[in-house]
Amino acid sequence: MRTILLLLVPTMLSAQLPDADWRSYGRDPGGARSSPLRQVTRENVGRLRVAWRFRTGETAPQWATGARRVSLEATPLVVDGTMYVSTPLGRVFALDAATGKERWRFNAGVPRAASFGDFANRGVSYWVDSAAAPGARCRARIILASVDARLLAVDARDGATCPGFGDGGQVDLRQGLRIAPGEFEDYEQTSPPAVVAGVIVVGSAIADNGRTDMPSGEVRGFDARTGALRWTFHPVPPDSAEARRQGWRAPGGDATRTGGANAWSVIAADARRGLVFVPTGSPSPDYHGGARLGTNRHANALVALRARTGEVAWSFQTVHHDLWDYDNASPPLLATVRRGGRRVDAVLQATKTGMLFVLDRETGAPLVPVEERPVPASDAAGEEAWPTQPFSTLPPLSPHRLTPDEAFGADDADRAACRAQIAALRHEGVFTPPSERGTLAVPSNIGGAHWGGLAFDEGRQLAVVPVNTIAAVVQLIPRARMSEPREDGWEYAAMRGTPYGIRRKLLLSPKGVPCSPPPFGALVAVDVARGTIAWRVPLGTPVAMAPSRGRGEATVGRAGAAVGALPDSLRGLGSPNLGGPIVTAGGLVFVGATLDRRLRAFDVETGRELWSAELPAGAKATPMTYAARGRQYVAVAAGGDGDAFGKSDEIVVFALP
Repeated sequence: MRTILLLLVPTMLSAQLPDADWRSYGRDPGGARSSPLRQVTRENVGRLRVAWRFRTGETAPQWATGARRVSLEATPLVVDGTMYVSTPLGRVFALDAATGKERWRFNAGVPRAASFGDFANRGVSYWVDSAAAPGARCRARIILASVDARLLAVDARDGATCPGFGDGGQVDLRQGLRIAPGEFEDYEQTSPPAVVAGVIVVGSAIADNGRTDMPSGEVRGFDARTGALRWTFHPVPPDSAEARRQGWRAPGGDATRTGGANAWSVIAADARRGLVFVPTGSPSPDYHGGARLGTNRHANALVALRARTGEVAWSFQTVHHDLWDYDNASPPLLATVRRGGRRVDAVLQATKTGMLFVLDRETGAPLVPVEERPVPASDAAGEEAWPTQPFSTLPPLSPHRLTPDEAFGADDADRAACRAQIAALRHEGVFTPPSERGTLAVPSNIGGAHWGGLAFDEGRQLAVVPVNTIAAVVQLIPRARMSEPREDGWEYAAMRGTPYGIRRKLLLSPKGVPCSPPPFGALVAVDVARGTIAWRVPLGTPVAMAPSRGRGEATVGRAGAAVGALPDSLRGLGSPNLGGPIVTAGGLVFVGATLDRRLRAFDVETGRELWSAELPAGAKATPMTYAARGRQYVAVAAGGDGDAFGKSDEIVVFALP
């Protein structure tokens, strides 16, 4: 009987080929990140071992880049036994999913000396041209949006360029923008595009806080066969009259010259309805909106577009007139939820503000009530903060306030220093505007919920979300004072076109411990049917942090770290994290994401940690799972970031012995 059972397991897995694959960034185009595979269970997950590893080679000296460190953050795809992995420098590898043996590689030739603010690539897209004959060249395509803003199509069989696509197999995404990049590194691509109804839908990543007229953040649809532009959606309307109607005002100027409001996260797709769900971010610059007064509709919003035309079906704004860098960084997730005794097709959007919005997929109407609540006014010159903000009535995923009495630290002196820092800052809740005095930002600009997003267990109606709880400090600097000497530990930005520059940093104690109380990072499960938090557990082990001294976003990834530098009494209190979760039919949640450089498995029903494994660097990525030759595997990009998360170029794949 034992022999028969062992033979049956691989047969069952192989027979269900769709179950075996992971064909999109979130497994399915709707991004649920839920796998039906159940060979690895809560009972046997402790036996997982490394099955194989693959190195891209991009940490080798010959792949060294300029001022920026590259970050391997891709979620691999697996289709019909082949794994597809992309890299920050524009290479795509096809690997045998059971052994890791290389089948082919493609090199887009991203310039190594570039200095992109987020030098990363989070994966490729897979598309089959159903109109092409079986066996035809490029019938199955790998679509890559490279960090240097090119859209490329290659044959999934051998990695050869698709000659009928664009100009020699690629499309230059810098062409035709409403506001062109002033500098090459201002405009990039970091996320895989959506492909639906024969249309490739792609957004962009735009550098923060340089000036009011950063590159424009239009979302575009391209023909998946030819690369021809089908349509363009402008989150910032190019017509002045339309801009005013949509809540864009610029006293003495032109709000249509506002940049940003771009979609840099992953776009979800509903092929049956022909809709794509686009999470947009902040208009430029993030921390002063005097040149873009009003709600700034379609910025910081979830926008449902018709995939064939780019027409807006509906739009739901999660932050009005953003002044906090509260982009919709988390990919939206399509799921069927139970509300009021009925099943409803929904879209879930987690936010940096630590909220989860649950919306009707057809209309955008909230399925869980949303309240417009009064928020503090701005005291900055030329600014008009919007007087209310939307609050989901689900319990917050992460804290919205921090008082001096709640200050944390490594010891009494450390806590006293944190209390003094907090007391000196303006803080009246989650939407306290930036100020010259200095504002306490809770959550910080990394979230709350972050670009790692969420996973959904539909049977249990659980949305699982990793969150950060650490606070930050944001301070406006009058333009005349921007030439004064700069202090260590702060990140500065010019915000040209406004009366201010900006500086910001994570709120840390003198010993490098977050001033906000633990857990410093958590994994949270929301019971969407009941509208409650099912469980909340610390995610990871804290490490000491040191403020960034470099250019770029003040994130966990730009903070120095000394692993193991904290006393044993602080172990198990959670870690700042960047990276997403997945859930499986085996009753498991897998997530990496943490500074302590481990991949973990949790019980989806209780949140109890069941297993963890050391990685060569932090898995600042979302894992995935698949089956090949009868065996279930769990894979993650353990690429780190060359800084706090460590440095590596490895895909690490686990399986049962």
